[in-house]
Amino acid sequence: MEANKTLLQLQSLNKQYGNDEPAIKDIDLILPQGQVLALIGPSGAGKSTLIRCINRLVEPTSGKVWLDNQEVTGLSKNSLRRVRRKMGMIFQEYALVERLTVMENVLSGQLGYVGFWQSWLRRFPQATIEEAFRLLDRVGLSQFPDQRADALSGGQRQRVGIARALLQNPDLLLVDEPTASLDPKTARQIMRLITELAQERGLGVILNIHDVQLAQRFAQRIVGLNQGSIVYDGSPNGLDANTLTDIYGEEDWTTPQEVEA
Repeated sequence: MEANKTLLQLQSLNKQYGNDEPAIKDIDLILPQGQVLALIGPSGAGKSTLIRCINRLVEPTSGKVWLDNQEVTGLSKNSLRRVRRKMGMIFQEYALVERLTVMENVLSGQLGYVGFWQSWLRRFPQATIEEAFRLLDRVGLSQFPDQRADALSGGQRQRVGIARALLQNPDLLLVDEPTASLDPKTARQIMRLITELAQERGLGVILNIHDVQLAQRFAQRIVGLNQGSIVYDGSPNGLDANTLTDIYGEEDWTTPQEVEA
């Protein structure tokens, strides 16, 4: 795709659960190809809901989602399955099958491409298997293809999730709190890996993250949500004390953040 081409567009996107206050309200957003965008905001601000409305793991109440000029909202189940191939998802809790090996979990990223019996029998094209090995090497897991997922550390599991998402050959990565369960050093390594891979492959990335400092360090653009609405959309350098108050509420933002043990 062309640089700076619009990859994703959200138009007046809303999600309301029953009679509760809307989880997201009239979200308008354009993501260019190749940009890494971090969603920040307090718990309950609508970050995870927004990500899941994009690939319709959560159905929006109203509004439209466009991916590469194709409207995602309103697609039939079969058409949605084809479009989801272009949207890789990386989860906070990894979403791995614990009893399967690293390689088997990575290959599950191809389930949207192969037939039912091929996936049931775990028969994948040789080219797909070779690409899975290349991805494992790229994410630093070349020595672990036969290791069961339940024997891995949190950082290693997240790397498996990244490789699985990339095996889909997506245009867009949706990343939901990838560092929430990780120690500070591993969190930085995972963020660095995601942004490097996005740059190498020209991917657009929308990343939900609680750690503002990590967002500022690795994202090209910050979108701040509060009570389901966008209250900031701009450069990481624009997150001054007033802006952080708009996003999170009153706090002494001049005090350095404590480093986790």
